Amino acid sequence: MSEIALQTVGLVRRVEGIISHTLINGIDLSVEKGEFLAITGPSGSGKSSLLYLLGLLDAPTEGEIIICGQPTSKLSEIERADVRLTKCGFVFQFHFLLPEFTALENVLLPMRAAGLMSARDMHQRAIALLTSLGLGEQAAKRPNQLSGGQRQRVALARALANRPEIIVADEPTGNLDTASTEQVFGILRDIADSGQTVVVVTHDAALAARADRRIHIVDGKIQETTFGGKPKSESAAATGAAIASS
Repeated sequence: MSEIALQTVGLVRRVEGIISHTLINGIDLSVEKGEFLAITGPSGSGKSSLLYLLGLLDAPTEGEIIICGQPTSKLSEIERADVRLTKCGFVFQFHFLLPEFTALENVLLPMRAAGLMSARDMHQRAIALLTSLGLGEQAAKRPNQLSGGQRQRVALARALANRPEIIVADEPTGNLDTASTEQVFGILRDIADSGQTVVVVTHDAALAARADRRIHIVDGKIQETTFGGKPKSESAAATGAAIASS
């Protein structure tokens, strides 16, 4: 039986006000460990709202989110923050690297926040991650000294820092050129191939087709589910193994 990494039950998110608006309307979803799930949908459909709920960046109005077997609806804010820090890694359309810090220092941030490793181990892991993503020689550079694709790869290294079981990514290639888009999406594919769960929101249908499964969101509901995926190549397996062992 496949292991479920992420599950929602009756998930609802409403924004209350003079005119209430339902962003997510009763979604039931299970995502397996090591699955690459793409979320697509038109603007305003609720796809990013769903992703933020899955990563515990927002709280549902109704329903349950279960992460690695742990129900989260009754957790305190401190407990939710701990799950986010240790179980989830985040990548966004804008990399959100701290400009005054080097690439290495940006990758170290979540490890320092978690406080689970010695300073030496944290440094070694950060260097290993950057190296596995082709950035070993860029570790001492600040974000403004890196290309867009390099900055997003630093953001990926930061997302992987605490060995999260789930990577959630919101339009991670939205601001990149074609070559960098292919590289970043390929890395996400390799991460899933190495056994981590990847959930990505994308507007690019061609990229979404390379995921193991695509769900299409309209008006806060799953309208369509399709299956695709890209066969694992030897190079992809090698890259994924290098990232996983970093």
